[in-house]
Amino acid sequence: MAKQPSFFRTFIDALRAVVSDVGVVMLLVGAPVLYGFFYPWFYADEVVQRVPVAVVQQDGSGLARQALRFAQASPRIEVTLVTGDEAAAQQALLRGDVMGYAVLPPDFKRKVVRSENVVVPVYANGAYPLAAKQVQYGFAEAVGTVSAGIELRRLGAGGQSSLQAANSRSPVNLQMQALFNPTEGYGSFVVAAVAVLILQQTLLMGGALLVGTWRERGEAAAPASVWLARLLALCVLGWLSGLYYFGWIFVWHDFPRGGNPLGALLLLAVFVPAVVGLSALLGWWLANRERAMQVLLFTSIPLAFMGGFSWPAEALPSVLQALRWLSPSTAAIQASLRLNQAGAPVQAALWYLSVLSLLALCSWLAVLWLGRNKASR
Repeated sequence: MAKQPSFFRTFIDALRAVVSDVGVVMLLVGAPVLYGFFYPWFYADEVVQRVPVAVVQQDGSGLARQALRFAQASPRIEVTLVTGDEAAAQQALLRGDVMGYAVLPPDFKRKVVRSENVVVPVYANGAYPLAAKQVQYGFAEAVGTVSAGIELRRLGAGGQSSLQAANSRSPVNLQMQALFNPTEGYGSFVVAAVAVLILQQTLLMGGALLVGTWRERGEAAAPASVWLARLLALCVLGWLSGLYYFGWIFVWHDFPRGGNPLGALLLLAVFVPAVVGLSALLGWWLANRERAMQVLLFTSIPLAFMGGFSWPAEALPSVLQALRWLSPSTAAIQASLRLNQAGAPVQAALWYLSVLSLLALCSWLAVLWLGRNKASR
């Protein structure tokens, strides 16, 4: 009777089988590395600045010119057109030469002198939300600074000192600071969540492709020890990819990270096996190498919307709110944002870690049962 190989030997053979498949290695190693370099590169400029704008100056007073100077000094916007004709500003907006414009009305100073409310209309290109936000904030800050100066002078004229006037105008000061995204950048917001989805999709496609190949060759039926070795071999590459993102990509691009490093490691410990188990089940079901790629390639965008970071989960249909938990990325994204970015304790992500552990346990048991059931026939 032939001696059964040790589990370690079986694991090494499984790992060799994984790394000898060029297509699988490209998905499990090449794709995460390339995505890690190129995907965050598009969000290198995290905050939109110097958005081109126009100012329609219909009031030639010194107060209007002061508002224009404040707008020109704002880091959010760059005044590239000053005109007295609003139609010219509208045409520049339609051509894409500017992303918005403000109108300083002809009665700007007269209303200020009479203590009347002055409305400064601001128009922005809503097709570009980030740029439109900067246009609105830039003009609001410029006009607000002028307004604050006028109010301080009025209070000073009423007999108050400069300190008293400042306290009277703003008795309670508001200081806003983003705790877990200090730059309030789009890259820090989106890449931290999408990185988890990248890890899942590359591992999901690579694992399903490999298991589909085994199914085609008739090698899928195997004892539980062999399947455990195969699943662990896939987990090794998944864990390395996760450490690559959490331990270097986030540092290299200076994204918020490292809030709870031990918690992030615990997340990877349960997230990767959950994805590997799901990939094995999908590969077993599809039973074809190419079909695994064809089916899974188009699932990334729907899963991103169901992840709960770019679209509120409460706005999804009730059926999708339940089905989305079948994807490990749903729980992993929420856990990662808490543990790796916000530095929350493990207790705050315990529900998500439990979901991932349950998915890993159920999928692995199903794969072991399928493998042994076929092998015994």
